[in-house]
Amino acid sequence: MDEKLNNPFRSKRKHGPTTAAATLSQEGRKGGMITMPFIIANEAFEKVASYGLVSNMILYLMREYHIGAAKGSNILFFWSAATNFMPTLGAIIGDSYLGKFLAISLGSVFSFMGILLLWITAMIPQFRPPSCVQFSPSCKPASSSQMAILLSSFALMSIGAGGVRPCSLAFGADQFNRRDDPNNDRVLESFFGWYYASAAVSVLIAFTGIVYIQDHLGWKVGFGVPAILMFLSAILFIIASPFYVKMKTTGNIMTGFVQVIVVSFKNRKLSLPPRDSSGGWYHQRKGSELILPTDNLRCLNKACIIRNPDQDISPDGSALNPWSLCTIDRVEELKVLIRVMPLWSTGIIMSLIVSQNTFPILQAGSMNRHIGSFEFPAGSFGMFTIISLFIWVFFYERVILPLASKIVGKPVRLGTKLRMGMGLFFSCMSMVASGSVESIRRRKAVQEGFTNNPQGVLSMSAFWLVPQHCFTGLAEAMNSIGQTEFYYSEFPKSMSSIASSLFGLAMALASLLATVIISTIDNATSKGGKESWVSSNINKAHYDYYYWLLAILCFLNLLYFFVCSWAYGPCKKLVVTDARNEPNGSNDEEEQELITLGNKFVDEENGFKENGLKENGMKENGLKENGPGMKENGLKVNGLKEEEGLSKSKDLNA
Repeated sequence: MDEKLNNPFRSKRKHGPTTAAATLSQEGRKGGMITMPFIIANEAFEKVASYGLVSNMILYLMREYHIGAAKGSNILFFWSAATNFMPTLGAIIGDSYLGKFLAISLGSVFSFMGILLLWITAMIPQFRPPSCVQFSPSCKPASSSQMAILLSSFALMSIGAGGVRPCSLAFGADQFNRRDDPNNDRVLESFFGWYYASAAVSVLIAFTGIVYIQDHLGWKVGFGVPAILMFLSAILFIIASPFYVKMKTTGNIMTGFVQVIVVSFKNRKLSLPPRDSSGGWYHQRKGSELILPTDNLRCLNKACIIRNPDQDISPDGSALNPWSLCTIDRVEELKVLIRVMPLWSTGIIMSLIVSQNTFPILQAGSMNRHIGSFEFPAGSFGMFTIISLFIWVFFYERVILPLASKIVGKPVRLGTKLRMGMGLFFSCMSMVASGSVESIRRRKAVQEGFTNNPQGVLSMSAFWLVPQHCFTGLAEAMNSIGQTEFYYSEFPKSMSSIASSLFGLAMALASLLATVIISTIDNATSKGGKESWVSSNINKAHYDYYYWLLAILCFLNLLYFFVCSWAYGPCKKLVVTDARNEPNGSNDEEEQELITLGNKFVDEENGFKENGLKENGMKENGLKENGPGMKENGLKVNGLKEEEGLSKSKDLNA
């Protein structure tokens, strides 16, 4: 099969005025720069509040709720899974039912309620087990009601994240989408720049300032400050309601995918048209140039077969019942999603490595963290992951690529799959470094007589943990960014929201997988009265064995990635033609892979999501594409040339 035939979305597409643009024209003078401080403040305060709680939470569970390291890690992994999954659900609800403004508002309120409830557990002693010396036999576990209150606070914060995180950037872009404004591009670029800069600063403040407050002023103040910030986040966003442009809700693509599966099953006994048939057999979306579905996954093609035009097609050309007939475009969108799933699955182990932030905190807490007279907080070592990510992004864009392009004499860019593979390799190196450092740390703990004293502080510097965080940062910078760019370049525009949620879904599954791994290790290694590998006594446990096990999984995953990458084949290329000089609109010159998907942060568990396409799931709102290969000055994106043997039949919708 011709590789081009498997990528039907390379076809030319014509875009008319969108519903979003029409809505904006009706909104008059709403939106614009006046809304920027409120939206950015909402996002920034939410990040400081939420991520400021994550870093030290394992210490709060162990010291105040007398929960073991393994159980505490599992609780946090479940919380992480919920927090990463809810944005996917929130995007669907926000786009289809509530609208972005209401989704963000409710999300901010739920997040505030969750943080407030967590702060109450620190303020009221009855909401926690009685105080005791940590690890002593006299420590009583938390009651069912006390655990219910704690877990309810986590649940509320996850629900809140589901409303704020998937809608905030899209809602902000809605405020600046004025196509009649000649400065629209500059304003949009300014908004995106400030948005991502505030996200970066917020996460760094969370990892440093909030963690420092918790370490030195206690949990009451340490949880009270995030509660105040989240309250300000909600209030500042809601009070600016009269100034916002509020788009109408639209349908969600996930419903369309379900329709394709249902209709394909209903038509399973229907015979497919001959391969050399014209396009009159299939239902086309109005304005689409896809006249025939591809031959891969042909069973799904039955969803777009027109059985009876009089009964299936309305006068305007749309399907009378979308649960009985789907468009070729929708069928092909589902095929593209299915095709990328093997490569997507390689990111689950990568996300599992990135989410390892509980045991490193316990390690750092047992080591010398002093720089002169200043003691570095144990929960702040995660900032080295973020710093490494920043450094790589800067040098990659500003130094490495320009220098390589100058040497070669033409634009140079590392392919998305290459960067994904490099990121997986660095995730393996992160676990190798973690296992090596932990082996040395544990040996020194035994030598210094701290075997039975997990709270003892070794003479070994905690800054030996920095390399593993740097490797994790490089892994994220390459794999996570490359993964997001890969989705955006391979998916059609209508699937941009799916592209932006796939990474979060992988993080959610990785967190669930982490709970399975830890529970299995804990149960298997503690049999016969032995000390578990993931025991609360870090000096008796074998966290190093746990890291080595993850390193083996990483290398196996890297091999699996090679197989999936080979099976997938070449990534999509964009072919660009000059419509002014090419009347037939075709040109065989292949352009470079989509390179304007720039490097922004990867938002989710670790901080932020990379996404370089300026629309980031909001192309339906009329955002204009930027960068080489998609300029509006007469250049247009070309896809497949007409396949041999296929002639365009008369449009069914005409």
